[in-house]
Amino acid sequence: MNQLAREATNRAIKLYKQETWLLLTGLLGFLLAGICGIWVLVNGGPVSPDGDISKAFSFNAALGIFIISTAIILPVSGMRPRSKSIYRWCYIPLVLFSYFAETVQNFRGVDPRFVQDGSTFDFVISAIFPAVAILLIVFYLILGAQYFRKRVMQAHPELGLGIRYAMIAVLVSFAAGIWISINAGRFTGIGGNIIWLHGLGFHALQAIPFVAWLSMRKSVNPAVKPILIHISGLAYLFGLISIGWQTFLGYSIAEWSLLPILAGSCFLVSFTPVIWLLGQSNTSVEPIHNVHSTRNI
Repeated sequence: MNQLAREATNRAIKLYKQETWLLLTGLLGFLLAGICGIWVLVNGGPVSPDGDISKAFSFNAALGIFIISTAIILPVSGMRPRSKSIYRWCYIPLVLFSYFAETVQNFRGVDPRFVQDGSTFDFVISAIFPAVAILLIVFYLILGAQYFRKRVMQAHPELGLGIRYAMIAVLVSFAAGIWISINAGRFTGIGGNIIWLHGLGFHALQAIPFVAWLSMRKSVNPAVKPILIHISGLAYLFGLISIGWQTFLGYSIAEWSLLPILAGSCFLVSFTPVIWLLGQSNTSVEPIHNVHSTRNI
């Protein structure tokens, strides 16, 4: 590794040390998911009367991935250090409460969102949970708005573009989450399951910025990079729209019909730039985020 590469790596490590607590919060989700997963393997998921450890497993794992992804993209948000600190220490307690409510209540045999015959404690948790969910959405909307600022795009053109698409997909996920709450459950119609739309939208936080990051590492014509990111982002969003429409009609996304096939095709197209980029040669120096430009935005 040459001197420039070492300096780039050191600056990147210094930058991401700021998000240590957010990263640890995300890893906690994986730890809790692991505990729940072992329980499910040994004892099964259902806990009488209304708990389900398998739901806690999927929730903790999904939220953990979401928080780690947020920690990765937060340094390029253009927020000042004080603003990032406020955001970080507001968001972490909300996430910790979500872990607590989902895990503890399911182990106690209580649905944390829709309590049937529970104690006062159970009803209090179920009342707080939606408020916490709304705050998680509001804070994330504030973060997402940062990536649509012109100066963020000037400092990080590829990552900024990729994260913009990801944030639009996250909005779709949030809408699906609200739909689940209004619907009082994930199932709709004959075979529709809203959770697929909810989960796949969040995975855009890993998929589309990865295309942007990969384009930065490869020796590619600068004019081609945004085209690849647009292809990936638009295809991913069209895939979500197809799944959302199929679910809205009340049908399963697993059936062989137009919308599920269209959705699958869109996701394949979204992944195509990754395959092409992997075949290109690497740049001589690993690209990193510009620390100084990020702090001054």
